[in-house]
Amino acid sequence: MKTPLGIAILTMGFSSLVAQMVLLRELLIVFSGNELSIGIILANWLILEAFGCYFLGKKAENTKNKIETFAGITIFFSLSLLVAVYLTRILKSILGISIGETVGFLPMLYSSFLILLPVSISHGALFSLSCKIYSLFSARDASSIGKVYVYETVGMIFGGIILTFLLIPYFHSFQITAGLALLNFLVLLVLLASYHEPRMLKKITTVICGLLLAFSGYLLFAGGADKLHHLSINAQWKNHNIVHYQNSIYGNICVVEREGQYIFFSNGIVNLITPIPDIAFVEEFVHLPLLAHPDPRRVLILGGGAGGVINGILKHPTIELVEYTELDPLLLNLIRKFPTPLTEDELTDRRVRVKHIDGHRFIRMTENKYDLILVGQLNPSDLQTNRFFTKEFFSLAKERLDEDGILVIGLPGSLSYLSDELRNLNGNIFNTLKSVFPYVRVIPGEDTNLFLSSNSEEVSLIDTALIIDRLDERNIKTEVLVPWHIEKKLHPGWQEWFSRFLEGGTQKINRDLMPLGLFYSVSYWNALYAPYLSGLFRWFEGIDLWMFFALFVFFVTIFFLLRSKHMKLFGSGVPLCIATTGFAGMLFYLGLIFTFQSIYGYVFSWIGLLTTSFMAGAAGGAMIMTSFLPQIKNCMKFFIKTDLTIICFSLGLPFIFLMLHPHSGSPDIFFFLKILFLVMSFIGGFLTGAQFPLASKIHLRDDTSLSKTAGLLYSSDLLGGWLGGIVGGVVLLPVLGLLGSFVAVVLLKLWSFIIITTYARATS
Repeated sequence: MKTPLGIAILTMGFSSLVAQMVLLRELLIVFSGNELSIGIILANWLILEAFGCYFLGKKAENTKNKIETFAGITIFFSLSLLVAVYLTRILKSILGISIGETVGFLPMLYSSFLILLPVSISHGALFSLSCKIYSLFSARDASSIGKVYVYETVGMIFGGIILTFLLIPYFHSFQITAGLALLNFLVLLVLLASYHEPRMLKKITTVICGLLLAFSGYLLFAGGADKLHHLSINAQWKNHNIVHYQNSIYGNICVVEREGQYIFFSNGIVNLITPIPDIAFVEEFVHLPLLAHPDPRRVLILGGGAGGVINGILKHPTIELVEYTELDPLLLNLIRKFPTPLTEDELTDRRVRVKHIDGHRFIRMTENKYDLILVGQLNPSDLQTNRFFTKEFFSLAKERLDEDGILVIGLPGSLSYLSDELRNLNGNIFNTLKSVFPYVRVIPGEDTNLFLSSNSEEVSLIDTALIIDRLDERNIKTEVLVPWHIEKKLHPGWQEWFSRFLEGGTQKINRDLMPLGLFYSVSYWNALYAPYLSGLFRWFEGIDLWMFFALFVFFVTIFFLLRSKHMKLFGSGVPLCIATTGFAGMLFYLGLIFTFQSIYGYVFSWIGLLTTSFMAGAAGGAMIMTSFLPQIKNCMKFFIKTDLTIICFSLGLPFIFLMLHPHSGSPDIFFFLKILFLVMSFIGGFLTGAQFPLASKIHLRDDTSLSKTAGLLYSSDLLGGWLGGIVGGVVLLPVLGLLGSFVAVVLLKLWSFIIITTYARATS
């Protein structure tokens, strides 16, 4: 019985990781690839698991037929996962949000909570129930909790590896979830057959598992999963003619055909339109900067070049070279799959060189100089695009520009709706540009503000007459950018208007490892679609480290004032310590994800490996600590040492990446950093995992029941992780940056460290 139960627990861990990553990827697509949503999604997963573990799991433990209950919850978990994937696909329709529109912060929070609810709660219940069942067939002490934790985490490791290298590259989400259901039902049949009590409930459960095994086999092998896949896509993109839908390692691309027009969506947001693009935008974005340069010959486009931009550049007779980088090769393959005369002319012109590489990486590697660099991303709406709006990137671009070279970026703009959020977004990037370039010319627009930055004063001196003369000299035919339109765009009054617009706005700058541009972008979009949250985001913006120092002093003072008379109020401090470790563990994980995305830009493909590495560390830490538990004489003293190690690691992790980040352009460092991310993820997991079995033994010393200890500590861990996901992922990392966030973690851990060391001294 013990071996089948161990396999069932391994499968439980495997299923948890696969379910978590599948739903995370699907929700990320719905949430437009915004990495801040990762913290929200994982936080909701953890808090729901905690609820399931502590409440539903506790009720499940009291049932007489524990194996059948375990089977019933596993069945519910497997079926609810299939439903959750389908509901995620049609989530925008449910929320009443149109295709191409960004989901606001609050809808992200409650919609992901509801989607994950049945899956996460059922899995949380399985953990505490597994601890109870396992203890019936082994020692009834802390080691059984530790062993279940290890079994589950080892299953997660296998899940992460298999998902990353086998499942995601070759199967869609419904095939993966159907295969997962089949595996669970098969393992349940083996588990039910391994014990020999002839109960009617066991027979009924076995029959149900057999029927569901056949059903999942139909889904997986008879095309049922494919039917669900296509049905969900049609429901997701209602009233649209979908000609292609595919996930790549960088995200999701959907191609919609409408009356001969092809619209390419990346993670639900319009990327380009062919063969007739947004002519007004293309002509302003291309011709105004190129006409501002006296002799444009070499141009670099970082994303968003196909579908009109390249074509506009090639109209200038002096152009000799256009280099165009695009991170996702799938996008260019699909442009070629659905060709139009416009894209064919652009991509086959002898002057155009297409590079299948991340633009940020390319500008670090190339030694070429350019007359103009055009950034095709028009909003730092996620970490991937924010990298093109930071001081570090602008410094790189400055080095790649010729003497009169111009860097061109765009940001959301408006000549009528002037909100504080829009002011801060534009002000933050303007301040960042001014910290690098001596001359920045802004051309305000109704939808897009153009920023032209240069080392040459000439960019500040361009006027209507000069631009119109160059337009005539180069014999460029335009449809929108005619003389009267140019005169309107370049009217001197707009410069004064823009300066007044920025008054009273932020003075902060945007950095790779302090992505305030992303925070201001999210704040702006929430002001448009959820204005009731504007006050909350303004409060978030005002958060600084001094607030955390003040809170630290306040809570430490309260503890010392109350401890003499109300020591029982704080207890041993172990559950609190586990909660703060859960918070720190989530920040380790999110901090590494955010930093990886800031450097490489393709965390969508590496999130499974980073998760697996973290879980491998957690399993290793729990396994080693569990094996050494009988030999540890003073568990509290050892627990305090592990807590101090976590504090030191929290302080050391950001400094390592801050020191190496400036050198990430080096090929050796670029490769070494990838390995370092996995190593640091492993260490972070190891430290958080090692505390759990040790905490279990300390807490059981007070004659607390095994199941209650498992539920309390597991729930404390998950509750801390939930707070880490919401507070750390949405507020700390964007606003305080990597270093500031981990200083906040250190202060939080120091608080619980003081409580637990005080308790240890009082009871020694």
